[in-house]
Amino acid sequence: MSLRIALCAGETSGDQLGAGLIAELRKRFPDAQFAGIGGDGMRAAGLDIWFDASELAVMGLAEVLAHLPRLLKLRKAFRQRVLDWKPDVYIGIDAPDFNLGVERWLKQRGVRTVHYVSPSVWAWRENRAAKIGASADRVLCLFPMEPPIYAKHGVDAVFVGHPLADAIPLQPDRTAARNAFGESPDVPILALLPGSRLGEIERMLPVFVEAATTLQRDIPGLRVLVPAANAQCRSAIERIARDVPGIRILDGDAQRAMIASDCVLLASGTAALEAMLCKRPMVIGHRISGLTYAIVKAFGLLKSAHVSLPNILAGKQLVPELLQDQCTTQNLHAALLHWFRDADAVAALQPQFLAIHETLRRDASARAADAVASLLSSHA
Repeated sequence: MSLRIALCAGETSGDQLGAGLIAELRKRFPDAQFAGIGGDGMRAAGLDIWFDASELAVMGLAEVLAHLPRLLKLRKAFRQRVLDWKPDVYIGIDAPDFNLGVERWLKQRGVRTVHYVSPSVWAWRENRAAKIGASADRVLCLFPMEPPIYAKHGVDAVFVGHPLADAIPLQPDRTAARNAFGESPDVPILALLPGSRLGEIERMLPVFVEAATTLQRDIPGLRVLVPAANAQCRSAIERIARDVPGIRILDGDAQRAMIASDCVLLASGTAALEAMLCKRPMVIGHRISGLTYAIVKAFGLLKSAHVSLPNILAGKQLVPELLQDQCTTQNLHAALLHWFRDADAVAALQPQFLAIHETLRRDASARAADAVASLLSSHA
């Protein structure tokens, strides 16, 4: 009987990871069957879609609560279907709120389980690692500092590298990126990324735009590129920034905008990692709600000295992080101006960014497939 591999990815990034993983697993197991939850990428790679990934893509507490009965019903039906299918392994790709519960339920019933993309155990509560181990027989990690944390809790975890590091060239072509936007090689450009969630845009974009406007007085001819993740985000960005001179709103194209820029102003998250891989200096500006911040501080929930991935991966502050009360127009402006005016400081970043890029560039899909294959062979 051919190998059966069940997978579940709940959003676009997970679908892309899943598509790459299926392609590599198929090289190792040509007759394998793949089924579960995924999107267009995994469908094209050969996944038999039982439920579409869009059914899991719910963001924000209010939305989750509104969809909770439907999501619980879907999870119950899905995990039973997986069990009845008798897969050789179940691979949950990111979406920890959904996948870890499914994995735990299946593991308790004798199904081997893999969780691909570790939750941020290095930033938040490390004891989550032990709980994740109760769900997954093996965790596939995107960052090198993650497996040692799991090892402390007796959890099998493997560093496979980061797919973004595979996809982005070690030396991105800045001239080509500028040509694509019709911008000349010598025009100063700021890429401005306020986030991909509406609440984040409403909270961060006004102060980002103020900082950019102030910067235009010091940097003559400054162009500001603001990529919008989707149509909803574009509407929110237009409402705040439509009439601001020198600002150009883009449909997507965030990575190309970063490569084309002299500097990036962004909210924390994967975008900071992407800007680092694009070898661009950046300023991190971020605010969360006052209540959430008070809870995080009061209970000591944040375990990392830094919040942005470039600084976390370097183990020191390479780029400024302006958080909460520090995230002001004046502070953002000063930090941006530093990068625009100090060419030596920008040059000093490049070898450090390159070294991190090379560490993360491991052909993640192939290494993830190897880790799944070795788990299967060890239980054969």
